[in-house]
Amino acid sequence: MLTVNNLQAYYGESHILHDVSLKVKEGSVSALLGRNGMGKTTTIHSIMGLVTPKEGKVILEGQELQSKPSYQISKAGIGLVPQGRRVFSNLTVKENLMTTYKPVENGWNLEKIYEMFPRLKERRTSMGGNLSGGEQQMLSIGRALMTNPHLLLLDEPSEGLSPLMVREVIKIIKKLKKNGMSMLIVEQNLAMAAELSDYIYILSKGSVVFEGETERFDAEVKKKFLSVS
Repeated sequence: MLTVNNLQAYYGESHILHDVSLKVKEGSVSALLGRNGMGKTTTIHSIMGLVTPKEGKVILEGQELQSKPSYQISKAGIGLVPQGRRVFSNLTVKENLMTTYKPVENGWNLEKIYEMFPRLKERRTSMGGNLSGGEQQMLSIGRALMTNPHLLLLDEPSEGLSPLMVREVIKIIKKLKKNGMSMLIVEQNLAMAAELSDYIYILSKGSVVFEGETERFDAEVKKKFLSVS
């Protein structure tokens, strides 16, 4: 599905990513973990074309994407749920969803989004800025799904949410996984990441320092790479 090979990325003169490589298999969930400032969001942005890598490759279903602008990467089949949700506060829920809609036969449309997110249907005429944090996260996920992606990138989907809403987001991601959606998740909530993912990568100072199936993500790994005892 997705293969990232030896990414080198910079912000100005600052070298952020050092030979980052990872994979997401079709229908699976990979998690990208690490402390703040270790390059997780830069990795997501490099995949999505928001940061142009100096070296390395981003390959989706055999197609190289690393030199393409973000709108072409979206058209190629990658959807982004950004950190901080970034809904359009001056548009209604329905208008937010329609901004990214790419019609695909038997794909995601308003009806299917409202079926998965009944709360969004109830709030469809509300302005994005008037939604709660949890509702905005649902909207952000729904908006990404309206691009009918083959792969979904979720950057800190639990950030700023109540425990109740975190459980709701977990249910949503599990449902998407059950339906065959491939996903790469950046997450600080380690328990959530372990519950959802099949494979885990850990970044430290812009390099992958651990990778393995979720069963290997034990207390020793957490303590060694994430300073969690």
